[in-house]
Order: sequence, then structure tokens, then C-alpha cells
Amino acid sequence: MPGPEQVAAAIEVLDPGALTTVQDTGRPGWAHLGVPRAGALDEPALRLANRLVGNQEAAAGLETTLTGAVVRLTRATSFAVTGARCDVHVDGRAVGWGATHAVRPGAEVRVGPAHEGVRTYVAVAGGIDLPSVLGSRSADLLSGLGPAPLRVGDLLPLGPPRRARHGSEAVPHPPRGILRIRLGPRADWFTTAALEALDGATYTVSAESNRIGLRLAGPVVARARDEELPTEGMVLGAVQVPPSGQPIVFLNDHPTTGGYPVVAVVVAEDLPVCAQARPGSSLTLRVVR
Repeated sequence: MPGPEQVAAAIEVLDPGALTTVQDTGRPGWAHLGVPRAGALDEPALRLANRLVGNQEAAAGLETTLTGAVVRLTRATSFAVTGARCDVHVDGRAVGWGATHAVRPGAEVRVGPAHEGVRTYVAVAGGIDLPSVLGSRSADLLSGLGPAPLRVGDLLPLGPPRRARHGSEAVPHPPRGILRIRLGPRADWFTTAALEALDGATYTVSAESNRIGLRLAGPVVARARDEELPTEGMVLGAVQVPPSGQPIVFLNDHPTTGGYPVVAVVVAEDLPVCAQARPGSSLTLRVVR
């Protein structure tokens, strides 16, 4: 990261929490070269935070995980916190989640642990202005592209601010306990009974879930075919079924190829449900056409 003498306007990381990364809307279009998409797992939440501070919706911000983070803003600016609901404090004073806040130079912003959901988004006016890699500033935990997960003392430069909005805004979300899927492309690798049982099946979110994949524990999705499947391309939201029969939903840092059959693909609008599904919580699958 740049040293203090190089950064006039920055986010200084005081406590990165369990995992905080820089994310924008990712780098789609490079899968043919083996490069994952990356980007904010709850993209609508990041876009909302950016709108609130006057940034372009695709600007880079912070994605925290479960425990939040603490940062210092080195210039007078504005910020907003969206995504998983949490307590937000500026220099020890409670402020609102999901709203725009103007702060003085040197203000300490504390993003508390998530009350519900997993990932919280912090946008600062001007956006994080790190070098772009293949068109994105996003951290990719699988390939290692982009900035590394944040550490204490990191300084993240900010771009020039635009005209900020002040206020609050609501963003619609699908029901958090429901995950809509469309069967295919390898549904024929599974038994008819298994496919019928998927509609309404309830799974528990595994603690082994991460930005690469949402691991689900519950009813086994039984195969009708035992042979190996040649490695093939994987898309965001693919529901891959390994030999255990326990589904894995591929998220933004997923590998671009895989050798296990994909029984279904998550409806794109429900990917934020995956982003905010806490370990131990339940998700019910709904098959749609």
C-alpha cells in the first residue's frame, strides 16, 4: 500500500475485522482466460452506498465480513454504510446505517458487527482509487488479483469527490430465506426424485462458506449417472454438486471451470441472498422456470 507521504486523501485501516476487502462491481468478461469475476457479493448494496455519496455506482468501496471494521478518513468527506445492518459510529457518536454522513478530517468511523446478514459495504466520496487490474479494483481471493485483504495500517487513496447526495434510500431485496434456482445445465445427471425434491428443500449454510462458494448442508442431491464429467466452464450462481451430494453455490471468486455437474443456477436477483446468508441459517430452494 502507498506510504503516508504519498497519500493526501485516504482511508486508513485501524482494524480490518475478520475480513475486509476492496470491491467494486468486478471484472466480468475474463473467464475465457481463467480470471474470476470478483466484485461485491451484494452488488445492489455497494451500488446503493455509492449513490448515497455521489460516486459512480461501480466505484470501489469496502466489503466487511461479520465483525465490521474501523477506519480513519484523512480528509473532510462523506461516507455511507449499507448491506448487512450494523451499528455505525463516528468518533464515538452513533449515526444512521443506510444514510449519508459528512465528517471532518481525521474522523474515526467504526462499522460494528452485523446484526443480520454477513457483509457490510462502506462507500466514501471519490471512491477508493487503487490501480485497476483488468478493469477492476476488486480483490479476488481465489486468483490473488487486486489488492490483498486489508491489514492494520493500510492506506487506501481516495479519488476526487463528485457532488454528494444527502439522505437515505431503500433498496429492495428478495426474501432472505428463499433462494430461487433454474434447473440445468446438467440436471439430467440427477435422479428424477432428487430434482423434484429440490423445490422446497431446506439447507443449512455451512461455516465453510466464503467468497468462492456458499456451501449448503441438507438433503443429498442424488446422481443418476456415476461417470466423471469433463471439466467445463462455470458461471456465477452455478449450483455444483460434488460426490457428497451437498450443493455448493459458486459466488464471485469462484473458479471459472469445474468437473462436477451443475444441477441448477441461482436466479441473478437472488445472489445477494447468498452474500448475506449467515453460517447456521436456513435457505429454502424454489425452482422457477
